[in-house]
Amino acid sequence: MVNADDASTPVLLIDVDGPLNPYAAPPHRRPEGYTTHRWHPEGWHGRKPLRVWLNPDHGPALLALPYLPFPDSPSRPDARLFWKTKYVVEWAGGQPFVWIDDDTTRYDQEYVDQHHDGFGRILHIKPHLGLQDEDFAVLNAWAPDAVAATTTKGEPR
Repeated sequence: MVNADDASTPVLLIDVDGPLNPYAAPPHRRPEGYTTHRWHPEGWHGRKPLRVWLNPDHGPALLALPYLPFPDSPSRPDARLFWKTKYVVEWAGGQPFVWIDDDTTRYDQEYVDQHHDGFGRILHIKPHLGLQDEDFAVLNAWAPDAVAATTTKGEPR
């Protein structure tokens, strides 16, 4: 469980590649508002640095969101669900959450609805676009319900 002292505090989980770094956009068409960064992460043995596109306007909006410890990754994927889904539900332990990812489908939201005893929403991001203004509008629209929720079931976007 994320926070045993206050299981009604909402949690925000954000996948990086796709929502924050629209890696699937054509390499010659950087999405509007994004800047290009070249990066040699530790352990990277490629000849070229990795290209990362980030939108500096996301910084202020993301800094206002709650950050909690990153959960460990599960060891076994499920054939029908995205590999993170069962683990996110288990990790949340009934605590309200919103999860931003580009690899989820309606099956993942259905799993959350059926197995999570609290507010749980998945915001699917198109990996060629990354987070857009309308996605922040959805996050803001969900926020009051996430804060107020203790046992509300999720609805897919």
